[in-house]
Amino acid sequence: MKITARKYSVQIVIAFLSFVFASGAFAGQRYLVVLKNNQAFKTAHKTFASQGKYNFRTYALKTNLGDIGPATATVENSLENINSLVVKADDSEAARIANMDEVAYIEKEIFHPAPRPMRGYVNTKVRGEVASGVGAGTPWGIKAVKASEAWSASNNRGQGARVLVLDTGIDKDHPSLKANYEKGQDFTEANAGSDVKDEIGHGTHCSGTIAGALDASGFSGVAPDAKILMGRVCSGEGCSNIAVAEGINWGIKEKVDVISMSLGGSWSTPAERAAVAAAERAGVTVVAASGNDGSGRVSYPAALSTVLAVGAVDEKLEKASFSQYGPELGIVAPGVAVVSTVPMGSGLESEVIVSMDGQSQKVKSTTFQGAKQMDKAVSVELVLAGLGKPEDFAKINVQGKYVLVQRGEISFLDKAKNAILAKAAGVIVFNNAPGLINGALTQDGSVLPVPVAMVEQTVGQQLKASLEGGKVAQASISTVRTDYSAFDGTSMATPHVAGVVALVKAANKNLKPSEVREILKRTANVLGPNENNEFGSGMVNAENAVRAAMSH
Repeated sequence: MKITARKYSVQIVIAFLSFVFASGAFAGQRYLVVLKNNQAFKTAHKTFASQGKYNFRTYALKTNLGDIGPATATVENSLENINSLVVKADDSEAARIANMDEVAYIEKEIFHPAPRPMRGYVNTKVRGEVASGVGAGTPWGIKAVKASEAWSASNNRGQGARVLVLDTGIDKDHPSLKANYEKGQDFTEANAGSDVKDEIGHGTHCSGTIAGALDASGFSGVAPDAKILMGRVCSGEGCSNIAVAEGINWGIKEKVDVISMSLGGSWSTPAERAAVAAAERAGVTVVAASGNDGSGRVSYPAALSTVLAVGAVDEKLEKASFSQYGPELGIVAPGVAVVSTVPMGSGLESEVIVSMDGQSQKVKSTTFQGAKQMDKAVSVELVLAGLGKPEDFAKINVQGKYVLVQRGEISFLDKAKNAILAKAAGVIVFNNAPGLINGALTQDGSVLPVPVAMVEQTVGQQLKASLEGGKVAQASISTVRTDYSAFDGTSMATPHVAGVVALVKAANKNLKPSEVREILKRTANVLGPNENNEFGSGMVNAENAVRAAMSH
């Protein structure tokens, strides 16, 4: 059911709640209660500010709203910017609250899917060359949005700007983040408070792209002197509509310059829409991801009129296959093979060494999420196994050996499973196109009993030719835990734009959100063909945007 109305009659609310309750709601569910009357809300907010959590029935009787019955409903938070109370109540209490004259509407807590990259957690730390071909130091996306040119134009790298990231949390002790991390709040019900530990990795990655500190290697975020605030609104369960509303409310209270949301779903709730509208009125620019299903429909909250919706492009500035598009798309930014921070030790770097004719060579490679991690490199014989199909393994003895297989026709996981059945010790896949691929073999956290790595097309073709020519080769696969990784997704494009907004606001604090959006769109580099608005106004250009902001 998609809900689009901004206001509800009491009858509609009750009908909706009756449907929810009939489907088996649990006692103690969280609700967002939006009040019509400012004075009534002020009373409720004053009570919460003075004493914290309190009983809703006591408040209702005190303000003549009526008696909701048994005294179990609890006011858990008060959101002063959207006249809303977060209330934990059972079914009967929620129905009575919805029927009160001063209640505009009551919204049950729901969860949008947890944000996850299309591919990631499997690339490399920022050292040496990474799988995408980018050199050590500065990620390609930072260069592509012309961040350093913007720093030179304004003599400012984001100093004075504050960015709220609403996401899965942050590793605040990460060497690239700790200098710029200011504060955080956890709005997930299970862990509400100030603990914003990132157990998923998504929020840490987004934060690094926005404001990772510039280091000696050249690694940097778009705005390396900006401050990061983290609002943890997503967990493994997903992203709560109430948590998102609470997070936006907190950002308004903190007077941040921009809110970055690499999250969303196919619809939005009234509370989320009210919170986004309140941010606009308060002068806070909201940036959000367009979505990753590749469809011609922008997800929410990105599709809301006051949100800058961000799509993704690759290093060739071509639309990423997964990037959602449509009339609401505002702009695009780098979203493929984006190297950034992850919780320390959670990234993976692969090392593949091939030996032949007495010569050993380390070759570019990636490993896969779900593959066995090899802390120690062990050199074993490498044999050719075609495409890794069952019939390919039926022809050869691969027991205890590494197999070289070509990408194509069947999935990486099927190739690995077939190798395991044939008792191979590991798998090296060579690409059938230029470059390397980030990916996952498993989605449930399980790990295969053998290592699996990918090498480049040219390397694989050379190895294949040598093995077919009768030469003997040895190979080793090892993995190293790292603090950086490359992810794909519109989630990765969004923080590039949030970082540019931070640079723009650092250059001109007086700009309104509507003016910020207009500047970023007007100064973007046009991409095309763009018949279905796959690129919005084009590729975000930090230098042009900052110069326009300074002259505004």
